Amino acid sequence: MDIKKIVSEMTLEEKASLCSGQTAWETKIVERLGVPSIFVADGPHGLRKQKAHSDHLGLHESVPATCFPTACATASSFDEDLIAEMGKAIAAECIAEDVSILLGPGTNIKRSPLCGRNFEYFSEDPYLSGKMSVAHINGVQKTGVGTSLKHYVANEQETLRMTISSEVDERTLREIYLAPFEEAVKEAKPTTIMCSYNKVNGVFASENEYLLTDILRNEWGFDGFVVSDWGAVNDRVDGLAAGLELEMPTSRGVNDAIIVEAVKSGKLDETVLDKAVERILNITFKTVVTAEQKEKYPLDLNKNDEIARRIAGQCIVLLKNEDSILPISKDKKVAFIGEFFERPRFQGGGSSNINPFKVTPAKELIGIFDNASYTKGFLIDDDDTDSKLLSDAVKHASENDVCVIFAGLPDRYESEGYDRTHMNLPANQIELIVEVAKTQPNTVVVLHNGSPIEMPWICNVKSVVEAYLGGQAAGAAVMDVLSGAVNPSGKLAETFPLRLQDNPSHLNFPGERDKVEYREGVFVGYRYYDKKEMPVLFPFGHGLSYTNFTYSDISVDKSDALDTDTINVSVKVKNTGKVAGKEIVQLYISSKMETVVRPIKELKGFKKISLSPGEEKTVLFTLGKRSFAFYDADRKEWRLDGGTYGILVGASSQDIRLCQDISVNPTVPIVRPITLNSTVMELMQDPKGAALIEKYKGSAPLENDGADNLSPKEEMFVAVLKEMPIRSLGMFSGMYITQEMLDKELG
Repeated sequence: MDIKKIVSEMTLEEKASLCSGQTAWETKIVERLGVPSIFVADGPHGLRKQKAHSDHLGLHESVPATCFPTACATASSFDEDLIAEMGKAIAAECIAEDVSILLGPGTNIKRSPLCGRNFEYFSEDPYLSGKMSVAHINGVQKTGVGTSLKHYVANEQETLRMTISSEVDERTLREIYLAPFEEAVKEAKPTTIMCSYNKVNGVFASENEYLLTDILRNEWGFDGFVVSDWGAVNDRVDGLAAGLELEMPTSRGVNDAIIVEAVKSGKLDETVLDKAVERILNITFKTVVTAEQKEKYPLDLNKNDEIARRIAGQCIVLLKNEDSILPISKDKKVAFIGEFFERPRFQGGGSSNINPFKVTPAKELIGIFDNASYTKGFLIDDDDTDSKLLSDAVKHASENDVCVIFAGLPDRYESEGYDRTHMNLPANQIELIVEVAKTQPNTVVVLHNGSPIEMPWICNVKSVVEAYLGGQAAGAAVMDVLSGAVNPSGKLAETFPLRLQDNPSHLNFPGERDKVEYREGVFVGYRYYDKKEMPVLFPFGHGLSYTNFTYSDISVDKSDALDTDTINVSVKVKNTGKVAGKEIVQLYISSKMETVVRPIKELKGFKKISLSPGEEKTVLFTLGKRSFAFYDADRKEWRLDGGTYGILVGASSQDIRLCQDISVNPTVPIVRPITLNSTVMELMQDPKGAALIEKYKGSAPLENDGADNLSPKEEMFVAVLKEMPIRSLGMFSGMYITQEMLDKELG
């Protein structure tokens, strides 16, 4: 299509009209010019197409679709191919329903375990979040269906989410919160980006030119269009000028008229409007559903249910397995307890809530064990203990070989629209676990939750299985793991702290009045716990298996590299157990320099491999400059300090098996200008500056060349002097250095 020609033939009113929706889910048509409407629908873990076109709050029923595991679960798979397969399957359902753009994936960072929407986001780690987003987008867009990467950006809470200002320093914004969006935009090229509701450093994301144009388009090369989150527009003209092309849902013509008036009055240059319309039309024509797509990607809901079950099984994390109590032998007498066994919680609440065409509770597969029975134990819809249900459960547990309690967070505990206030299970579930474990030492707890919980009962049970919110086939997937039909291979994409108060954002979440300050900076999740040397319940990257893996023979192809080099790392991993299994091999980078405050280590690579008993494979990683760099906010660039870096490979962030140091240096050394406000230490670190000091210092002691050279008072004097600005030298040492002398000697 000749997009520019179409735009040139449009009236001003037609162009303005295309910048907002026709309904809650459809874009506008310009019939005389052949411009079609496209339908967008919620995701990201399934299709939520509302039957009522004007219903954007989800008050009415949506069409039946496959509910796949939510992002909190899929990220735990660490499996990019699996996520892409899921995206492709969801896209087939979109095509069948004439949906052109799936709203997702959610790429925000899990800053606090209290965020009510954490189940919809991947991780506390930007590298993992970025890779999972790329896989999801590629899987969907391979079919021709578009995606909407969301919520851009710094949208890590539900409290006051439409008005709060996220106050984030530039380095933190770049390294933690923008990084996964950057990876997704550059590597997967999503058709659209959804801006968030909140303000970022005082400016609404919907009209933040720095974010929408300077970074997103000019730096990252984004060539799709930006759509508002539903109702996120504050000032339509300012938003359009900043880079927000499409407002959703419909403004019923109100904001269209405002755009027209702004152009007529000269407040808005019409070329800005033209460019916005070109971007919208370009994606519209690319994503309109065709007959060829329907033929190429036929819908098979039963097959998608099988895919959902297989994916859920790969996402389950085995947190604890004392005495190898799992898997459970088929001939064991098993007591299943907990209403989640018959009423599984498999997704979160809000805009991503799917209407599943079928749901498989674990109870339906109770027959895979020869002698298994069930009792309710507690009521999901009530936090108070039912004494009759509790006593029946304790008796039931004591009469069996193994007890499996299906516990978790009810729907009302976590959802879009509000944040959690604590990390506890309901009181009746905690009491049930404690009382059952007193009489049945072989107790297993299966968890259904979208965020970490506290586990004061952890020492009383033999095993804990984190099922997260695993989609419509979650019940079947859990039974696959309990029985050993599936060997669990998921690992945590977030840290489970011992208690809420340990979380780095605890004192600054969800903020006060109209601001939330991200004072923890880059120390989010495991970065914080590592730096504080703080014990956690379960670390980032943790997950057990029914087999064992050994790591050996780390090899790095360069011991001394430049920031322009590609560095290849290899390591051997062997299955030393008796059953086949999958291991997620994780690579972290540690900076040994202290020029800036940095995390102890950061995830910069991962690979999931499948190994038969006795099988060994070589795992390869490739590293580049960004693997070692931090963002220098003063210079506005990614910077690598020359020196020693550790390459750490292991099974979790706290289970490092192998390490090797290498030297990495910048191609062009970073030279900061020396002024009279620079410190004496900074001057001495410059070769010419050190010569200047030597030339003019006279008898003033500035170095301690040996333990006996300086008296304690002189030692103190040297320490004070080194951190003194050059302009103050003369007052304390008689050594006067002027800016002219600096320019002459260092120039």
